[in-house]
Amino acid sequence: MSDEMASMVIDDTRDRMARAVDRARAEFSSIRTGRASPALVEKIPVEYYGSDVPLQQLAGFSVPEARMLVIAPFDKGAMAAIEKAIRQSDLGLNPSNDGNNIRLSFPPLTAERRREYVKIVKGMAEDGRISVRNLRRSGRQELEGLEKDGDLSEDELTRAEKELDKVTQAAEAAIDAALAHKEQELLED
Repeated sequence: MSDEMASMVIDDTRDRMARAVDRARAEFSSIRTGRASPALVEKIPVEYYGSDVPLQQLAGFSVPEARMLVIAPFDKGAMAAIEKAIRQSDLGLNPSNDGNNIRLSFPPLTAERRREYVKIVKGMAEDGRISVRNLRRSGRQELEGLEKDGDLSEDELTRAEKELDKVTQAAEAAIDAALAHKEQELLED
């Protein structure tokens, strides 16, 4: 019975760490490389009929070329609001409107801007690692609480903590792998 409780704590922590890793990867995708990607703009809030709506709910996206993103609004009346939101975002893009679609042309990144983005991505990775460590700490506290209540022996606690450390190391390794991939993507021409 006590081993099951420890397994439940570890499984719950593993799930929460997996969500933290996914969140870190999603943040990485919001940093632009030299290529066009819908992930860069789909979360931009657009004021639509008095409320802020993510762009992905107002338009479809396509990438006809490596450095071109085409946004096709579902409602043509939202074109001006979408253009305004893109201009106000910190992406530094200038949308062009042909009446049906909005085109975004991505200029090549300068070496200085690439290094800046790498620093930003490393900060995001560190935030992800910190969140994983916080989850490990809360999992460890739950396990120690089980031991204190007499539901877990000292040996079982030690075994569970070792398993928790393995889960933590795997989550941190996943964040590091995503970071390495994003860094390579940012630094290539």
